[in-house]
Amino acid sequence: MIGHWLALVVDCPEPRKLAAFYEALLGMHRVEDEEAWVSIGAASGGEPRIGFQQVSDYRPPVWPDPRDPQQMHLDVEVADLDEAEHRVLALGARLVDSAPLFRVYTDPAGHPFCLALPQQGEHYRTGS
Repeated sequence: MIGHWLALVVDCPEPRKLAAFYEALLGMHRVEDEEAWVSIGAASGGEPRIGFQQVSDYRPPVWPDPRDPQQMHLDVEVADLDEAEHRVLALGARLVDSAPLFRVYTDPAGHPFCLALPQQGEHYRTGS
């Protein structure tokens, strides 16, 4: 091992707004809060964190268009896809694709993320 995971940093136009979306989605808490930089982490503290940095000329990815690739995405395991979908849509997510074991959404800034059912120990790839 060369190092340890400190943070995933996400470009966006409004760091506070996007951080609030992921706080609600993942149950994380605000660790740093500045106008152009916000980071969130686990309630217990420590790492890893998700950082949101302001980019003035932000252009969101277009999923699944390979000309504007997704750049990154999070897979979030949930017990009930319908219930989780209801909650993320209320937070401002948008559904873009679905399959029996997962659904693909975009966050309020256009980044894709997946809600996925547990796979009982099997490795899976959502295709997002």
